[in-house]
Amino acid sequence: MKGPLLLLLAQTLPVPLGLDAYVPIPASNPLTREKVELGKRLFFDARLSVDGSISCASCHDPKLAFTDARRTAVGVAGQTGDRRTPRIVNRAYGKAFFWDGRAATLEDQVLQPVSNPKEMNLDIETAARRVGLTVAAMRDALASYVRTIVSGDSPYDRYLAGGSGALTAQQRAGLRLFRGKAGCASCHLGPNLTDEKLHDTGIGGGAFKTPTLREAARTPPYMHDGSLATLDEAIEFYDKGGKPGPGLDADIRPLKLNGEEKAALRAFLEALNGTVRDGL
Repeated sequence: MKGPLLLLLAQTLPVPLGLDAYVPIPASNPLTREKVELGKRLFFDARLSVDGSISCASCHDPKLAFTDARRTAVGVAGQTGDRRTPRIVNRAYGKAFFWDGRAATLEDQVLQPVSNPKEMNLDIETAARRVGLTVAAMRDALASYVRTIVSGDSPYDRYLAGGSGALTAQQRAGLRLFRGKAGCASCHLGPNLTDEKLHDTGIGGGAFKTPTLREAARTPPYMHDGSLATLDEAIEFYDKGGKPGPGLDADIRPLKLNGEEKAALRAFLEALNGTVRDGL
């Protein structure tokens, strides 16, 4: 069950995922329909927050590619976090989780927001009792559901699959810039458009994980702290070479793109918007 994401995306998600549809699945947590359905119910269950006011879906909104429109996440009692809510599409193929990469697997990741004081602020054992499950069963169900959240069938996917007309001339020019002069593919590479590594762009005084660019054009703001409000601001930021600092990645440098090139790059990024599906 470890086939490449490219095969899944090339099929343009015509139907919901099958149980073995090229999704990497750990032997310790086999994917079953029942477990995924339970995980989806838990994802929308506000009992996992201390005061019953929010659920996982409060920040990871399915209508917004499983993120939100805020600069940084907002938890119980209106507490504001320090980081942007990440899109969690195609995380089945992830190799590091959270902006700082502190979790190695989805199973390691899914319960941390429940116990985080600035997020759901509920003891894990208490959360499990509220929903009538063991901690392990709750963890495995949530991880299984998140594993089925995928984005595909974008114009870019159709172009890769041989549809030469799937991208406009401007978008094709943007793709050439993405792979060449703009240097985006140094970090945003592969079918999921991320190297899953930590990089320092000069924002926040540290290194943060490269996010997938799938669905990015329709889900501002940008960067780990949500400090760039629009896609145009993000392009300008990288065009200027990021923000100078002692740990700035060597690949971050002034690009000197002209207006036409910036517009083409934006058009290509918009071609990464596709269809988001969840469940089996």
